[in-house]
Amino acid sequence: MKISILGTGYVGAVTGACFVEIGNDVVFVDIDPAKLDMIRTGRSPIFEPGLDELLKKNLDRISATTDTGEAIRETDATFICVGTPSNLDGSIDLQYIEAASQTIGGELREKEGWHTVVMKSTVVSGTTTGIVRRRLEEASGKEAFRDFGLASNPEFLKEGSALTDVFSPDRIVIGAEDPRSRKVLETLYATFDCPKLVTAIPVAEMIKYVSNAFLATKISFANEIGNLCKTMGLDTAEVFAGVGLDARINPAFFRSGIGFGGSCFPKDVRALIAQALAAGVPPKILTSVVAVNEDQPLRLVTLLKKHLPDLKGKRIGLLGLAFKPDTDDIRESRAIPITEELLKEGASVIAYDPLAMESFGRLFPGISYAASAEDLVQVVDAVLLTTEWKEFETLDYTGKLVIDGRRVPKAAVGSIYEGVCW
Repeated sequence: MKISILGTGYVGAVTGACFVEIGNDVVFVDIDPAKLDMIRTGRSPIFEPGLDELLKKNLDRISATTDTGEAIRETDATFICVGTPSNLDGSIDLQYIEAASQTIGGELREKEGWHTVVMKSTVVSGTTTGIVRRRLEEASGKEAFRDFGLASNPEFLKEGSALTDVFSPDRIVIGAEDPRSRKVLETLYATFDCPKLVTAIPVAEMIKYVSNAFLATKISFANEIGNLCKTMGLDTAEVFAGVGLDARINPAFFRSGIGFGGSCFPKDVRALIAQALAAGVPPKILTSVVAVNEDQPLRLVTLLKKHLPDLKGKRIGLLGLAFKPDTDDIRESRAIPITEELLKEGASVIAYDPLAMESFGRLFPGISYAASAEDLVQVVDAVLLTTEWKEFETLDYTGKLVIDGRRVPKAAVGSIYEGVCW
């Protein structure tokens, strides 16, 4: 199959590279020539383990262009993979979705034969069959399901393990309302041995949001229980080890700490809240999920002040700036509110992360950055563990005050140690 990928951010780069790997020809489309130049030379425009190797391996079936028309003329299906950032009220900003739909529609006006447009970006339920369909029809002059079809194929990618998530998925969700578009996606995923659910497009869109919202809920629930366990001298990990043995519950994501970040969970929960409010359905549980998550990282500073009541002038080290290990992504990183709070308290912040210091430095140019984790530990008055990079498990924390937000067992050896929920 010949596929065009509109947008070469995280979802687009990973999706396109994996589609090539399973035997398809892929045309990457973006307005940024620099990203396309990287793809043409087998380099990923985003960091994801294994992605460069996948692109290099399959360069003979990859092309990249800024010309959307050329891409659509040469392909059977177009996957929309553009960004959906948050508005101030938590709803998603659809400007890039609308622009992409308008552009695709204009190119479909000149294209002969059937073309399937697949929504891969995360959009709230009703977006594809509503505003996307209208923009496509207005720009193309064609009615949907006559000359082109619409589908939804939500992604369930975890940064740091995205290739595994594509090639060994828990499930594949196909939202389609015409048989030809359904057939395109079923053919594309024919070799995948996993549950495949075919639904109406709005159902597929809602599945994505509810999946992320439920996982975020499990994290905030674990943190709220963890905070209680902390006051009682109980280890929250032991509690949830027992809870997770119940087959109805499942232990995944019951890991207490300083909360969730990244480009998906915070944004998607807020978008679902905004949609619920617009529908007149007060989202009490989801609102609490966000509230717990916003408070949780600040507990690290509260614990620190138990030992150092006055932080003014103290050298406080942050180990970990990315929102999770194996990524350079700092979006909604829990290190951000912690850094802001430390600076308010007058602390001198020194930070280290294997991949994310450049990005974090653009956000916080006024703090110091260590050359290595070892250097940081040696010079600070206290260490705050904010991302669970594996290299932090081998450090010598002897004699240091350590406040651990991610459960790094080695950090408790020989140190003055506090865990946020244990």
